[in-house]
Amino acid sequence: MTVAPPAPAPARRHRPPDPRAHLSHRLAERGIDRTLWLLLPGVVFLVALFIYPLAYGLGLSFQPLKSTDPLYNYKQFFTDHLQRDTIGTTLRISLPAALVNVIASVPIAYRMRGRMRGKRFITTMLVIPITLGTVLTADGMLKFFDPAGGWFNKTLFASHIRTPDQPVLLINNYWGVVISLIISGFPFAFLLILSYLSGIDPSLDAAASTLGASPRRRFWQITFPLLAPGLAITFCLTFVLAFSVFPSAYLVGNPTSTTRVISIAAYEARSVETNDSKASTIALIMAVIELLVISVVLFGRGRLYRGSTGGKG
Repeated sequence: MTVAPPAPAPARRHRPPDPRAHLSHRLAERGIDRTLWLLLPGVVFLVALFIYPLAYGLGLSFQPLKSTDPLYNYKQFFTDHLQRDTIGTTLRISLPAALVNVIASVPIAYRMRGRMRGKRFITTMLVIPITLGTVLTADGMLKFFDPAGGWFNKTLFASHIRTPDQPVLLINNYWGVVISLIISGFPFAFLLILSYLSGIDPSLDAAASTLGASPRRRFWQITFPLLAPGLAITFCLTFVLAFSVFPSAYLVGNPTSTTRVISIAAYEARSVETNDSKASTIALIMAVIELLVISVVLFGRGRLYRGSTGGKG
C-alpha cells in the first residue's frame, strides 16, 4: 500500500509593511515614543502659567493708558526717581539676604553631610521656619523685637546693655525685612546645599586626608570646587525668592520709605492706580533685573569651575 505524500503547506502571504509601524520605529530611534506624552502635562502647565502670562504682560506693557507712545510706561518708570529707586532698594535687601543664607548654610550642611547623632532632629528644627509662613514670622518678629515690650530689648535693658530710651530698632525698617528674609530663606538654602554636599563622593576627602591634607585645605581644594556650582544655583534661587519680597516689606519694614521695594510699586500700580499696563511694565522690569543677576552669577560660576558638580542637584 502506497502512502500519498503530504500535501505541500500553503505558501504564506507576505503582508506589506505597516507604514505606521515603520514611522513609529523611526520616531523611536530619534527618542520620540509614547513616553514622550508624559511631558504633555508639564508643557501645558508651562504654557498656561508662564509663557502665556509673560507674553500677555509684555503686550500689555506697550499699551499705556495715558499715552499713545508704546514705551511711555518704561520712560515714566525710569524718569520717576521714586519708582526708579525701588530697584536699588530691592537689591540692597535681596542680595545680602540671599548671600547670608548661602554662607550660613555651608558650615552647618558641611558638618551634617555624613552620619551624625541627632541629624534628623537638627534638620527638622532648621526647616521648621518654612512651615511658619511670612505673615506668622513677621508677627513673631513684631512681638519679639518690639522696642518697648519685646523680649529682645527687655533682655538688653535687664543686662544694662541698652537703656529703655535707646532700644535696638529691628522692625519697621531695613533690618526687619532682611531678618525676615533670612529666617524664611535659610531652610531652603540649607536643604539645597545639604543635598549637594551629600552627593559629593566622600572618598575624595578621605584620600586627601591620607595624603596629609588639612581639613581646611581639603575643603577649599576639593569640596568647594565641587560645591561651587551648587552654591551658585542656591544663591540664584534664594535671590529670586528674596527679590520678590512683598509681605515682609509691609509688615516688618517701612513701605513708604526705606523698604519700598519694586513689588510694592507694582502692587500700587495695579490696586491703587488701577493701571494694569503700568503694573505689567514694573513686573517685566523685575523679571529682567532678576535675569541679569542670575546671568552674572552663572557666568561667574562658569569661569570659576567647568567640571561636574559632583552632587545630586
